[in-house]
Amino acid sequence: MYGKARARMRALVVRVRTLGRRDAGMVTSEYAMGIIAAVAFAVLLYEVVTSGQVKAELQAIVKRALSARM
Repeated sequence: MYGKARARMRALVVRVRTLGRRDAGMVTSEYAMGIIAAVAFAVLLYEVVTSGQVKAELQAIVKRALSARM
């Protein structure tokens, strides 16, 4: 009796484990979409930082920081 219950429990555990593995192929596509989103955000951030007004403000901040007395 104990052996049959143990075998059923093992079969149930194996079934549950295989259910979790059905979408294993999705991980690669999720990483790809994440990388595409990160690159798009980096390009957008680069465009904003290199725009004329932001670039002038950043240069003014750096000049103030370099000319500060300690």
